[in-house]
Amino acid sequence: MMPAEPETSAFSEEPLKAKILIVDDDERTTLAVSTVLEDLNQDLVIAHSGEEALRKLLFDDFAVILLDLHMPGMDGYETAGLIRSRKRTRHVPILFLTAVFRDESHLFQAYSAGAVDMVFKPADPFILKAKVSVFVDLYLRQAEAQREAELRHRLQQENVLVRTEKTRTEQILKQTEEAHRLVIEGVRDCAIFMLDATGHVMSWNLGASRIKGYTSDEIIGQHFSKFFTDEDRASGLAERALEVAARDGKFEIEGWRVRKDGSMFWASVLVDAIRNDDGELLGFAKITRDVTERRETLAQLELTREQLFQAQKMEAVGQLTGGIAHDFNNLLTVVLGNIDLLSGKLKDETSKRRLGAMKHATERGRRLTSQLLAFSRRQHLTPETLDVKALIQGFDPLLRRAVGESMMVAIELPDQPLVSDLDPSQLETTLLNLAVNARDAMPEGGRLTLRLERVEREPSLVARFPEAPLGPWHVISIRDTGTGMPKDVQDRAFEPFFTTKEPGKGSGLGLSQVYGFVRQSGGFVTLDSTLGKGTNLSIYLPPSDKPLPRATQPRETQPASKAKSESVLLVEDDAAVLALATDILLNLGYRVVTASDANAALEILKRGEPVDLLLSDVVMPGGKTGVQLATEARALRPDMKVLLTSGYPGEALARHKSSDFDFPLIAKPFQQAELADRLRQILDAEKSRKA
Repeated sequence: MMPAEPETSAFSEEPLKAKILIVDDDERTTLAVSTVLEDLNQDLVIAHSGEEALRKLLFDDFAVILLDLHMPGMDGYETAGLIRSRKRTRHVPILFLTAVFRDESHLFQAYSAGAVDMVFKPADPFILKAKVSVFVDLYLRQAEAQREAELRHRLQQENVLVRTEKTRTEQILKQTEEAHRLVIEGVRDCAIFMLDATGHVMSWNLGASRIKGYTSDEIIGQHFSKFFTDEDRASGLAERALEVAARDGKFEIEGWRVRKDGSMFWASVLVDAIRNDDGELLGFAKITRDVTERRETLAQLELTREQLFQAQKMEAVGQLTGGIAHDFNNLLTVVLGNIDLLSGKLKDETSKRRLGAMKHATERGRRLTSQLLAFSRRQHLTPETLDVKALIQGFDPLLRRAVGESMMVAIELPDQPLVSDLDPSQLETTLLNLAVNARDAMPEGGRLTLRLERVEREPSLVARFPEAPLGPWHVISIRDTGTGMPKDVQDRAFEPFFTTKEPGKGSGLGLSQVYGFVRQSGGFVTLDSTLGKGTNLSIYLPPSDKPLPRATQPRETQPASKAKSESVLLVEDDAAVLALATDILLNLGYRVVTASDANAALEILKRGEPVDLLLSDVVMPGGKTGVQLATEARALRPDMKVLLTSGYPGEALARHKSSDFDFPLIAKPFQQAELADRLRQILDAEKSRKA
């Protein structure tokens, strides 16, 4: 609405006019705004920067300031702060102009900086004029009130119209206060209310009712600590907030606040001290904003970043482990193969005994490499019917080495075998993870107890997992005497990437791997822990009715299967492995043609060299894997047999579809007898193949 024409009296010289300060570095904006506001018939003052605006405020009073937020040099926020810091200008209404900052965070920052409203560019002329008119009208009324007060003083001296002018002034002041109250109460996104000097609520707006749940009748007169948690009230946070605001002018904090219904929200809080012109503390203005959603979004973003880092780290560790295992298997292939070649040539018992010790150590190295691959989850693993008791007995030495000599380790096993269908490598990894976790929970040493037993009925398990059968179960329990876990840690212990260890000291995947493996095996996991006393983790595994497979006996004394005048194309990039494999094949009676990469092998085939079987490593330099070589070789010679070999096929095989990969594979390190048997099985098989 347009401002009313101010009334005049016998003592006034001319009608009052308000000054409107327009601050914008863009001359087009100042021209457009001036054109819209010239109909108000007020004085329009233009400033093209925050500095120029502050200079003009030193000499003139303004009804309202239209302030651009985005300006070079001193922006709108800084300019508004300086305006509010001066006693003369702190109450001048500020309307922020912006074409950029439209999100909630900037709106909140604008109101916190002292804005009473926002106008978005390009401004709607009607809205702009209406908003400015309100504050011009308020200013004119206040100015009129001031002039009328002066007039009343003169009239009092003359004893004329004293009572009439007093009533008129009071009405104008009441209207001004009502207008300000309506502006504040109309804000719905923020809780804005006044506190007296002792912290009791004096006013209440719609935003406060929406955010906190109280009506004005319920809360006015109550102390604002009513919104605090019990812990914050006990710590004296409310009193400290008022003390800091009274001393420094404001108090800012974020924290949990409590609604009327008892629910909690994360609040951004600002408390401003309100003083009169004499510096006397009148009370406090409090602004509260519900930023729970923003906090949760930031927390989820940070969690995602941490999970990505952990996943990248585990991927790098897995690739490193696989690469080491591949190279180590090549070394073991050379050692084991030469042992096989020497074993048939040595005659004296002492040399044979020493060679046997070397072979035993090499076999242990092969098993260790297999465990490394299983631990890094880089090897395809399958369940087997196994005796859990026997597996624990065989894994006992590695467990003891993993926890160290400072720990007392007790293994309690039943007398009879306990048979389950499990992946043995995964079970070993599970036991190793749990043992290492127990060790880390006992930095000063302690006792670790691993117990295996058969339980016919387990009602406590069904109470935790209603879908679980009552029994029977094979139960592995690992108990330590360590520091224990608080309830909140127990609740999240099986979450992927959750860890209480320092960064770099744990991946947060150990217990999640345990949980996933056990659940996929048809079992359940329970965790019980007491702070200061220790932790007990129980694994419930379903029994198996299948018979245990017979143990296979080593074929150390069996004669190797000899060749039948066949030719073998041997492809291997490792020179030592290539030399060894050549010796083995020649020793078996095969004719051997060698190549160090796939391209060289293809050239040999294209030249027409007679080849009955291609024996190729999977992972090779030059851009082609053994699988690709075998596929192209088959295209050249459909009847040629293929045998692939690798210490760690890893990603090379993973890149090929299972439907495309039908070539047999022998793992490194292999013995002469193993290679001889596989060659004869392939060469003696039916030559007919599917198209």
